[in-house]
Amino acid sequence: MSTMDQKYEALFTPWKIGNVEIKNRIVMCPMGGTSLFGWFELTGCHFDKEAAKLFLERAKNNVGLIIPGIAPLRDTFWGKWLWQNEKMFKELKEFMDEIHKTGAKLFVQLTAGMGRSWAITELVAPLHKNKFTRAILKPILDTSHELASPSPQPSRWAHDIECPEMTVEQIHEIIEAFAKTAKLCRDAGVDGVEVHAVHEGYLLDQFAIEFFNKRTDDYGGSFENRYRFAVEVVKAIKEACGNDYPVSLRYSVESKMKGFCEGAMPGEDYVEVGRAMEESERAAKYLEDAGYDMLNADNGTYDSWYWAHPPMYMPENCNLDDVAHIKKFVSIPVVCAGRMDPEVGAKAVAEGRIDGVGIARQFLTDPAWVTKLIEDRLEDIKPCICCHSGCFNFSSSKGHANTQDLTDTMGLARCALNPETMQSKKYYVEPAKRVKKIAVIGGGIGGMEAAILLAKRGHKVTLYEKTGSLGGVFVAAAAPSFKEKDRALIAWYIRELSKHPIEVKMNTAVTDIKSLDADEVIVATGAVAKKIPVKGAERAVEAVDYLLENKTVGENVVVIGGGLTGCEIAYDLYLKGKKPVIVEMQDDLVTTKGVCLANTSFLRDFFKTNAVPVYLETALSEITETGVVLKDKEGKSFSVDADSVILSVGYNPAPAFKAGRHVHVIGDASKVGNLRSVIWGAWDVAMKL
Repeated sequence: MSTMDQKYEALFTPWKIGNVEIKNRIVMCPMGGTSLFGWFELTGCHFDKEAAKLFLERAKNNVGLIIPGIAPLRDTFWGKWLWQNEKMFKELKEFMDEIHKTGAKLFVQLTAGMGRSWAITELVAPLHKNKFTRAILKPILDTSHELASPSPQPSRWAHDIECPEMTVEQIHEIIEAFAKTAKLCRDAGVDGVEVHAVHEGYLLDQFAIEFFNKRTDDYGGSFENRYRFAVEVVKAIKEACGNDYPVSLRYSVESKMKGFCEGAMPGEDYVEVGRAMEESERAAKYLEDAGYDMLNADNGTYDSWYWAHPPMYMPENCNLDDVAHIKKFVSIPVVCAGRMDPEVGAKAVAEGRIDGVGIARQFLTDPAWVTKLIEDRLEDIKPCICCHSGCFNFSSSKGHANTQDLTDTMGLARCALNPETMQSKKYYVEPAKRVKKIAVIGGGIGGMEAAILLAKRGHKVTLYEKTGSLGGVFVAAAAPSFKEKDRALIAWYIRELSKHPIEVKMNTAVTDIKSLDADEVIVATGAVAKKIPVKGAERAVEAVDYLLENKTVGENVVVIGGGLTGCEIAYDLYLKGKKPVIVEMQDDLVTTKGVCLANTSFLRDFFKTNAVPVYLETALSEITETGVVLKDKEGKSFSVDADSVILSVGYNPAPAFKAGRHVHVIGDASKVGNLRSVIWGAWDVAMKL
């Protein structure tokens, strides 16, 4: 076994939060859906065995500190307070004994609430808007409690809903609940608690930020009044648990906000309407003096969500400089999160710029990544690609609240690339009852995923790929400069295939299934680009041809289709110094549900900030020699000049063979989706064969 590269050494030095020693600098950050007390489940709060299993596996794989996802102090459903559930804390105590055997430490994150950031769904929004249904719903789901904010204001997710103002009585009730719940955590052997949060525009942050807080009582107005709620919370916890019990604070250094639902781009010169650096320098020290023992820090609010939940378009380590700056103003440890690269993180720790490296979603994709780092097996780490499509696919577009499916709302923190994460009862590797010869046709992600899983189960697998390379259409998707993690994922798959006795036949087109010596056949031949019947269509460049550089484009480029692929192509064109124009028939860019708002709002804000022309509710009539003829929603025609036109109008499934008794069609060949539907779908089939 090879030993770890020296450049990571600083990550594996001990440090202290209060008087609790942590064995290394790697912090598994909190993620919605990884709460040990269940979350957003109709059964109400309970000790969540699935989350416990998730954490125990990571603890055994050398993580230093684990912080599970938010535990609302009061149940989302039925409104029971956490501290009223004694049984849950007994189970927590047994679990903490198991965690401590691994040498890891664990803090429980408790939340004051979400306020205007509560991701009210399309299903619930109309029920809340109607006084009558809101009253009927109240005993089960008190939407007014969930939405309660420092001052009346529009919901982030449904702009036509006004969030009610929180009463002083409610504030005191929450402070008391923090103290009681923290005491139960301490008694159960939990190493510390984290307060959620003067961070990401959640409730305590809304109180702290003048833009959201228009109160005239003790909890609004002056700096001290705005931070009073967060200060009283830590004081109450210390009183209940003792001064030596560590309390961490989830903290956003800067809000990165230009206005309501409008964020600032990296490097942009703008006027901060939220918490600016100057106030943050003062606030960090003020919160330390109040009693907080650590700042678990990044940037952003739900208006600039891509800072707190960076998609692949955001630079790696995007929050590091701001977090390192704030550390100069406090003497307590500071952790930085947000697309942190372990090498950069190690260097920052070694230089004393930060104390801990916060990593979240990489733990969902690969539970053993820290172990692989220690063993110098970096290429074996399955990379998180920042897609958010399994873990946090709260989606929204113009005029819509959170359009995410209810099953997703209730099952956050799953992983598009790793079906076993938080779904271990549904997805697991089990030896096959009868070993079969299985042919997989198509070497895209779905075909490779199926082949690897079938081989792990003991089947004899042959993979057929008609071209000279593996990866399918994902090779094109991974082509832009900002998709380095996608390219790493393809490399990971190719390497993983070679670890199993899978026969891979390249440049082999299968024309007759009967010619294959196979008991079962999996068809994973993907999809083909849709054609649109407009005059001059032959002049257009297909999205895939552009991405693979099969065809070149000029300076001024019209992109037809403002879905995710079209927007990413326009973003790529802009980064290459070209001048893109986007044409989309819907009333907003990226209206597909299941695409996280953190990802889509970055693209929308980017195009707005950089004055990229976007024509919504507009159809393509014709492609001419000099550009395009378009038609707006009033039916008025107009022309836009362009050197090139790229078509990105979606795909149609292209199964090479129809499904039958022993023929199984998977992935985009069955139904066009995303990596999550492709990978989970491959497991749905491969587990049964």
